Amino acid sequence: MSTATLMLAAGCAAKCPPHAIAAVAGALVAGFVIGRLTKRCKCSGKKHSCDGAVRRERKPVPRMDSARQPVPAGSVEIYVGNLSYDLTDDSLKELFAKYGTVASARIVLNRFNGKSKGFGFVVMPHRDEAEKAIAAYSEKEYMGRKMRVNEAKNTITE
Repeated sequence: MSTATLMLAAGCAAKCPPHAIAAVAGALVAGFVIGRLTKRCKCSGKKHSCDGAVRRERKPVPRMDSARQPVPAGSVEIYVGNLSYDLTDDSLKELFAKYGTVASARIVLNRFNGKSKGFGFVVMPHRDEAEKAIAAYSEKEYMGRKMRVNEAKNTITE
């Protein structure tokens, strides 16, 4: 707010307080609006009419095998839910390897912070081994959490 506006409002305040308040309020609003429109933006450094918020694009955490691979014909993809957040791909593979051959095992990660989302998928090439693993681990407690295990739906096949 300019000093001239303050002096005008102060001079008029003795004679007419409501007008002084309105003048000061109007000057504050006008100063705020003009300041917001001409402010240098932090996101681009140019003058424009953005809200001044810093806009950061989140970059996904890189993971080599993050893309979902098609399930080979004849294989069974198993959904494993309610997993401990400390479980890794290798430990999940070891867990299911007790019941047969495991083609792949992956824990689904949050793309922004790289932490586990608490579920994953295991691909087993033989249906009978997969069914034994599903029956063995369904509703079984592991690392303090009761796992939910069943055949995955909406699978991509070769």
